[in-house]
Amino acid sequence: MSDVSLIEPPITEASAPFWDATRDRRLVLPHSPVTGRPMWFPREVDPAAPDQPLDWREASGEGVVYAASVHHKPGPGRDPDDGPYVVALVDLAEGVRMMTNVVGCPPGDVVVGMPVRLTWRPLSDGRHLPQFAPA
Repeated sequence: MSDVSLIEPPITEASAPFWDATRDRRLVLPHSPVTGRPMWFPREVDPAAPDQPLDWREASGEGVVYAASVHHKPGPGRDPDDGPYVVALVDLAEGVRMMTNVVGCPPGDVVVGMPVRLTWRPLSDGRHLPQFAPA
C-alpha cells in the first residue's frame, strides 16, 4: 500500500495543547476541571465549567474499533493512487470516541470490536497525526 497523502490539520488556539503534545508522540485529551472526565474533541471551554481552563492529561493510546468504513476512492487531500484506507471511530480506554484511521493491516481486516493501539504518522511541521493499528 502506498503512503497515503493528506491535507494536514490546522492548529487552532483550542487545539494547540493537543498538537504540541503530538510533537513528542503523546496523545493528550482535555478533561473537565469540575467532573474530571475526558472529552473529545479539543475545545476552548468545558460546558460544565466555561470559566475554568481545561486540564490536559495523557491518554493510554489503547482503544477498540466502534465503527469502520473502507474508502476506495480518495478523500480530500488524498492522492488518486492511494489504495483503500480505513476511517474508523475508536473508543479510547479513557471513555471518549475519536475519528481516525486504522493502519498496519489490510483495510478489509478492520472489524468492529477490534483492539487497537496508538501509532503516529509524521506531519511536515514536526507534529504527528494519531492513528491506530491492530493491538
